[in-house]
Amino acid sequence: MPDSPSNPRPASPDLSAPAPPPTISCPKCGIQVRDIARFCTRCHTTLRYQCPSCSHEQRQGGRCEKCGLDFLKYISSVVTAKKSEPDQYQDMIDRRSALLKHVFSFPFLLSLPFVRWFFAASSRDSNRKQR
Repeated sequence: MPDSPSNPRPASPDLSAPAPPPTISCPKCGIQVRDIARFCTRCHTTLRYQCPSCSHEQRQGGRCEKCGLDFLKYISSVVTAKKSEPDQYQDMIDRRSALLKHVFSFPFLLSLPFVRWFFAASSRDSNRKQR
């Protein structure tokens, strides 16, 4: 007696139409975007932030809700470390090139006083012979 007028059968849900995806409102422009979106499709505002330390995803930036890491301080320390790497490399290259310059120029610079003495002596000898 499932189809009796006193006990109607509940209407079956239509399975052919998919359920609309959950949406959220963009905090900057107010457009409705999908819940899984990282950026707003209209104004490109960041909608999901991922902590660089613990990989926790959250809707607000600034500080991680799970581990308490401050995103701005973390990024500034990483940028500072990355800037100092090329400086250290350049200092190393400068030291090496200065060393090589001294090594290669040493024989020439050491022989200059001898060359001056030799030519000075030969010019003295030629002056003596002319007298």
